[in-house]
Amino acid sequence: MRPGVVLALVSVSALTLLGAAPGPGRDPLPTGMADTGGGSQLILAEAPDTTATDGTVSWWDLRDGQWTQAGSAPARFGSGGLVAGDTRKQGTNTTPTGLYDLPFAFGTEAAPDGTTVPYRAVKDSSWWCQDNDSASYNRWVDPLPADCRAAEAEHLVDYRTQYAHALVVGFNYDRPVRGRGAGIFLHVNGKAYTAGCVSVPADAMRRILTWADPGARPHIAIGTESGETALSRY
Repeated sequence: MRPGVVLALVSVSALTLLGAAPGPGRDPLPTGMADTGGGSQLILAEAPDTTATDGTVSWWDLRDGQWTQAGSAPARFGSGGLVAGDTRKQGTNTTPTGLYDLPFAFGTEAAPDGTTVPYRAVKDSSWWCQDNDSASYNRWVDPLPADCRAAEAEHLVDYRTQYAHALVVGFNYDRPVRGRGAGIFLHVNGKAYTAGCVSVPADAMRRILTWADPGARPHIAIGTESGETALSRY
């Protein structure tokens, strides 16, 4: 999803989310979640509500049956806010809520030392196909196939700042639904809110990559504090 659409500063409300206590009647996350993906690592991307464009990302380890927070950072979401992943429409600049796996990482820069998740180096020939008419819809392609129009694909090397380091979010990935959206990542902040991805500061993205352990089956849950898209529902 092409990053950068509306100029933004991290809001005071987003910063207050870092380390904030759970709201009344809410179990501490991720303990209060319906599902955490079955692994022992989890990334939480939480916004105050579906209209928000700022929030927080935190990452957690399950140790001896207890979830322990390993880190947190302010986050940005789509300029259109957030929407349930199963109803999202492509081109709406909304971040899809839900629980997703993290198929692989990539970057215009080398993987940070200590990275163990699968990591692909972005080359000039690397693209992400978002063409609904292509057999490669919502896939990394290298080079761009004939049936994927460049105007309907993302030339990854063009976003050297945002894609210095990134994790693919498994939204609409395993069995892609045409028109639902493609190219949803956890990546480095640009100058703006995103077009549907989740972004964090560069140092936080590096820390997440060195923390993530493929043997722990890390997942990401994206949602809001309450309501139909609350993190606790995923």
